[in-house]
Amino acid sequence: MKLKAKHILVDHEYEAQDLLKKLNDGKTFEDLAKDFSLCSSGSRGGDLGEFSKGMMVPPFEKALLLLKPDEISGIVKTQFGLHLIKRL
Repeated sequence: MKLKAKHILVDHEYEAQDLLKKLNDGKTFEDLAKDFSLCSSGSRGGDLGEFSKGMMVPPFEKALLLLKPDEISGIVKTQFGLHLIKRL
C-alpha cells in the first residue's frame, strides 16, 4: 500500500496548537510548513512524497491511516516531536 502525506513538525504543544488555529483561520498547510516546520520537508510545503506502509513510525502511520485524503490530523506525538499530518 502506497501512502502520500505532508506534515509539519514542531517541538512544543503550544506551537502545534497555534498552527491548528492558523489553519482554522484560513492559512494553508503548505505555507505553515514552509514557515514553521523543523523537518527539511518544510521547504516543500511539508511534502514527504510517496512511501510504503511500515516506513513511518507507528504513531505517525496510525494517525495517517485514519485520515481521508486532504484531511488534517490533530496533534500526533512521536519520538521526533509533534506533527500535524495532511493525507494526500
